[in-house]
Amino acid sequence: MRPIGIDLFAGAGGLSVGFERAGFDIAAAVEIDPIHCATHEYNFPYCTTLCRSVIDLSGAEIRRLSGIGSKEIGAVFGGAPCQGFSMIGKRALDDPRNQLVQHFVRLVRELRPAYFVFENVKGLTLGKQRQVLDEMIEALSVEYKILLPYRVLNAADYGVPQDRHRLFLVGARHGYEIPSYPKPATKRVTVREALSDLADADRFKELQDRDWVKAPYKGPSNYARRLRGLLNDPHDYSYRRNFDNRLLTSSLRTSHTEISRRRFAETEWGKTEPVSRFHKLDPNGQSNTLRAGTASDRGAFTSPRPIHPDMPRVITNREAARLHSFPDWFRFHVTKWHGFRQIGNSVPPLLGQAIASCIVDALGNKPRAPKPVMDLGDPALLELTMAQAAERYGVSGDVIAKRRRTADIDRRERVIA
Repeated sequence: MRPIGIDLFAGAGGLSVGFERAGFDIAAAVEIDPIHCATHEYNFPYCTTLCRSVIDLSGAEIRRLSGIGSKEIGAVFGGAPCQGFSMIGKRALDDPRNQLVQHFVRLVRELRPAYFVFENVKGLTLGKQRQVLDEMIEALSVEYKILLPYRVLNAADYGVPQDRHRLFLVGARHGYEIPSYPKPATKRVTVREALSDLADADRFKELQDRDWVKAPYKGPSNYARRLRGLLNDPHDYSYRRNFDNRLLTSSLRTSHTEISRRRFAETEWGKTEPVSRFHKLDPNGQSNTLRAGTASDRGAFTSPRPIHPDMPRVITNREAARLHSFPDWFRFHVTKWHGFRQIGNSVPPLLGQAIASCIVDALGNKPRAPKPVMDLGDPALLELTMAQAAERYGVSGDVIAKRRRTADIDRRERVIA
């Protein structure tokens, strides 16, 4: 029997992929952004996607709506956005700015999983911000043994070709064995191993207007073979997806001026191009941290994408997904802005799997990969506008502040590229 996982603040599903790879069945994913919900539904058609705020959900509702009833939940996991600060003398979890963390704690108590995993930025461990963590530990310690000290892990130490640090706080309900943190890998994956087999998106006119094309692939590294589903990975216990691995997806092109291309080409590996301030990837190292950019109500800027190590352009969303350890069957919203935002906001799946595997070990499970091959969802889910996605899930079109721009063009690239 595969343990049940519940993903809170699910986004597009980075932690969902990681926990599924470790042997969990993702029964429910809670996410407030309708665009992210549609992407999660496409990639996890067997999972119940709840387009709701955790503020308005109870543990009983999650159990009822996902159909799990009174079944034991193996793990509740997620990264609640929080401000991470409070006034002196004021409890951090009583601060309205940190109410999502408070509701994460509440839902863990109500759902009573065997384990919980809370992830967040490493800055939450510093200065006054630590008060949030201290109060979380205090609130959950009545029912859970907390794995201390909590740890900040670098994704690059767990098979991800990206330097990305994330905080993890893990707890085991009393009566369950407390897990250990995963051991780092002995070898790091490089940018070249992640990208070298992918065809250059600029070769395909089709990618000016859509985000997919059938493309030839070069000889892949073992890392690339793993993400393309060509390698029999003994540590992957996820459902196989029915996916044509000849497709190059999530690869809508970005237009640059010839001047920008020349500047990009002249920039050394591992350096920052002085005009755009874009970082150029070093093929023999790891990517810098990929960031999501700003939300709609703050201008909807795409975070600066790195420059490809061999091409005079910024990387595509698929190339970003490779650097983030998403499998090639996983697709994102068709626009560059939403798609890159989904990648930058997510936990790298292989980092999530490293944590989830420790929980599976503590549970005493011997995971097995399911035999059925799963069809992905309707690709139209990846093309929905915010208004269409909101209508699909029956939520207000204003649940996420509206974009101030009328086209999916990165304003910063318009100016400098």
